[in-house]
Formats: sequence, C-alpha cells, structure tokens
Amino acid sequence: MKYTLLFYIIFSVSGFAQESIEAKFLGETVLNADTLISIDNFGTYYYLKGNVIHKKTDIKNITYSNLQLGTIQSANAFNPLKINLFYKDFNTVIILDNRLAEIFKIDFNAINAYKNVSHISTGYDNTIWIFNQDLQKLELFDYKNQTTRAQTVPVQSEVLDLKSNYNFCWLLTKNYLYTYNYFGSLVSKIKNTGYTALIESNGNIILKKENTLFYLAKNSNKITPIRSTNLLINQFFVTNETLYLYTDKTLQKFQLKTN
Repeated sequence: MKYTLLFYIIFSVSGFAQESIEAKFLGETVLNADTLISIDNFGTYYYLKGNVIHKKTDIKNITYSNLQLGTIQSANAFNPLKINLFYKDFNTVIILDNRLAEIFKIDFNAINAYKNVSHISTGYDNTIWIFNQDLQKLELFDYKNQTTRAQTVPVQSEVLDLKSNYNFCWLLTKNYLYTYNYFGSLVSKIKNTGYTALIESNGNIILKKENTLFYLAKNSNKITPIRSTNLLINQFFVTNETLYLYTDKTLQKFQLKTN
C-alpha cells in the first residue's frame, strides 16, 4: 500500500511536469507603480501611478493625467500610437498618441445612441472594443464616426476581463472565455473553470486562476499550467515569450519555454 501511494505521487508529479510550461527566472527590477499596463520590445514601461499614466524609457518619463475625469479604470497600450484610457465613472475614453498627448475624447453619455460601458480594449483602425452593459453585448465601436461596426449576441454571465489585438477579441466571463473576430462572429468558446483575468500576446492567451498562470496557445483549446518559482501573482504581462510579474514594487522577468 505504501509503495502504491509513493508510485502514484511520483507519477502525478512527473505527469504535471510534462504537461506544464516552464517560466525561467531572468531577473528583477524595482518599479514604483500601482498598475503595470505594458512593456514593449524596446524596454518602454507603461504604468499607472495614482490617476497618472507614465511612459518611461531609459532617458525620460512622460506623463498624462485628467483630474476632471477621476479614476482611470483601465488603460491599454497595445497600439502605442493610440493608447486608450477608460474612465468608467464618467463613461468616457481618452485616446493618446505616443507622446501621451490627447488626440480624441469619447463621451458615451453625449453620443446619439447612449452606451453604458463597463470594459474597453483596442481595435483596428479608429475602433475600440466596448462591452455595452445595457445590451450585454460586445461592440466594435468606430469612435470617429460614432457608429458600431460589429456586435455580438448577448452574453449571459458576468464579464471579468476583455483583451484584443487587431484581428480578435477575447471576452472572459464568469462562465466562459469567448473569442470573436472583428466581424463580431464567435470563433471559440471555452468553459471558465475559475480564471479571473487574462492577457494576450501574438494571439496566445495567458489566464490567471488564484496564484497560477495558464497558457492557451493560438488556435488551440488546450490550457496548460505555467510553472514558476513566484508564489504570489498580483499583476502580469507578456510580450513575445517574456513573462513579467509585478508585485510589491518588484518587477520579475521570466522566459517562457513553450516549445
């Protein structure tokens, strides 16, 4: 009985190791931020401190703030030429250029077809993805023409997170992870077994469940756990195959071995 139990434990551990992705620790740095937004391939950091967005490089740090609109609910720098800030309390989105200068303001309270928005993310061209709480629909909204280019069928569960690139949008709800194309058509639907947040990198998805991250490869339905020495995951971000974990003013860098 004792040897049977030992064999089962060894088999389970080795099986988990084979069915997981290693995150190799590369180093860490100090970053005094409230929320990590993005890190690009050139080492530019985008983050929030208070209600101020920072764009920090090795040689300078530029900022933007809008005190009249209150708290920044979310920020997205997927397109560094059209960074979007969402002020949920005022139902408003601000679009910034690469110098953090304001280039467009979208006040959903003032447009003809009022929209009560809970989440936003970047779209292609002059569009953003928005989740319309009143209709329970995801919409691809053209903010220059103030028109909806595409929309999904209603979603019947609580929305937890929203991420996108130019071609696809991922909507994480309490019940499912949905993938849509830019026509608003459903591409895939995966049951949510406890995931609470997600990020996107080159079409690959990283999901967070408690203090564990999971990898969902592009064009796949297989979700694989990521092995890491970090026992506390607060905020996370991925660019290419590099994973960043941020907590307690410390930014840790890992190399993901997905092959």
